[in-house]
Amino acid sequence: MFYWIAILLSQTLGTALGDWTADTGCVGYAGGVLVFAALLALVAALYYWMRISRTALFWAAFVLTRPLGAVVGDFLDKPVTNGGMALSRYSASTVLLAFIVVSIFLIPQKAANRKSTG
Repeated sequence: MFYWIAILLSQTLGTALGDWTADTGCVGYAGGVLVFAALLALVAALYYWMRISRTALFWAAFVLTRPLGAVVGDFLDKPVTNGGMALSRYSASTVLLAFIVVSIFLIPQKAANRKSTG
């Protein structure tokens, strides 16, 4: 039950936070992308350089990906006059798919280290 409540809240509130950040005119779409990307970079830095609960860092990253996705999507398909790139939905989806595929190949994947208990 906790998992599904967390999913529901992170998806709904995360999207709303991303849209609110970009639409209020405070930072705009490109600024919103930078804000949430910087927050995710901070989570990554904390993972590598601090002794903070990995569970807490996972959930922080999980929650931050939703507003980042909302702002990136808006940035790609909103009109140029509103601060976007005016790509069609298909073009924006293609850009995002290409980014995901390139990231999978560029970011090395490795198995988790398992400590033996014997």
